[in-house]
Amino acid sequence: MDLVSELRRHLAWAEEEEDVLLVTRPPPPPPPRAMPRAPAGQPAPPVPARTAPARAPVAAPAAAKEVGTAPARAIRKLSELPKVERLREEDRRPLDEIRRSLGECTRCKLCSGRKNVVFGVGNPRAELVFVGEGPGEDEDAQGIPFVGAAGQLLTKMIEAMGLKRDDVYICNVVKCRPPGNRTPELDEIAACDPFLRAQLASVQPKVMVGLGKTAVQALLRQEVSITQARGTWREYAGVPLMPTFHPAYLLRNPAAKKDVWEDLKKVMKLMGKEPKRP
Repeated sequence: MDLVSELRRHLAWAEEEEDVLLVTRPPPPPPPRAMPRAPAGQPAPPVPARTAPARAPVAAPAAAKEVGTAPARAIRKLSELPKVERLREEDRRPLDEIRRSLGECTRCKLCSGRKNVVFGVGNPRAELVFVGEGPGEDEDAQGIPFVGAAGQLLTKMIEAMGLKRDDVYICNVVKCRPPGNRTPELDEIAACDPFLRAQLASVQPKVMVGLGKTAVQALLRQEVSITQARGTWREYAGVPLMPTFHPAYLLRNPAAKKDVWEDLKKVMKLMGKEPKRP
């Protein structure tokens, strides 16, 4: 009977506490009960051992993510990139400040295989900006965009326009080299997009040239065929944008150089400049 009374008290307590005893604290011990006395001349009966009720295991807290290492927001299509607003003078920040805010970036998975962040190079007040896809092996090693074979060809293209590299500004859609020079993925483009926009807002160019399909698509936020889009004026944030072939493509397809030259002549005409060669 004593055992039955103790169980009833325990169940009543659990009901009042809404069954929290399994995840918070054990029930209070029952009040002491009188032990039966042994008959005279006989030893007292042993006191039964009490066992505490089992407690549910408490899961260890999840480890906090290191700041700055979370993957970029997953996107499925170019239209999910942030809307492009017009470049405004009041948004202009020094390029050095933007580079410092980028830091040794870990905002997407490209950080794991790069040697250097490749930010941009050239005139911080250039009228003309070239935007490419991403750095290659030579650019990754030096931390400067367009310094390999494709970069040397781009330099010749700029000089044919009657300009020098120091007269223009050159940057890429992504700032770290994709493994094996693969095409940048959408989440990688999204991670770099705020810094690309900040660069362009800082320079405030009068005209832009998009080099290759990836760069043009990222700037326009839409799927386009570079073969069909090249040579036709588009717009990025209120700035005229000329899509054309990437210099790396020209190294593999020299016959396309004449098409790019026609595109660059349109750029020069808009800038009021005369080509250096026909």
